Amino acid sequence: MRDRNFLDSIMEFEQQLETLQQQFNELKKFVAHMVEEHQSLQTENFHLRRRLEELSKATEGTSEQGEKKSYLDIGEGYDNLARLYQEGFHVCNVHFGSSRKGEDCLFCLSFFNKNV
Repeated sequence: MRDRNFLDSIMEFEQQLETLQQQFNELKKFVAHMVEEHQSLQTENFHLRRRLEELSKATEGTSEQGEKKSYLDIGEGYDNLARLYQEGFHVCNVHFGSSRKGEDCLFCLSFFNKNV
């Protein structure tokens, strides 16, 4: 009888561990999604601030055409890379262009952090 209770306890403990593992995996996915969304919003915010600054200079007449063009090119490049990342492709130098298969990539996210 004692052996049966012990085995039942172990099986119950194993089920609890599986439930915790599922909850942990869901939490990891949620955190990864939040980090990705945060990074995307930071990048967008950075580009919007730069664009606003550029437009302010243009209205004051202090901005030169050459500067304006280079700012636009850089912002568009980052936006394109962020869009590719959102569509599920790697933008890091390690796996560039390959599918992320729904998983986040720390190399890609660090790339965005470096450039923002």
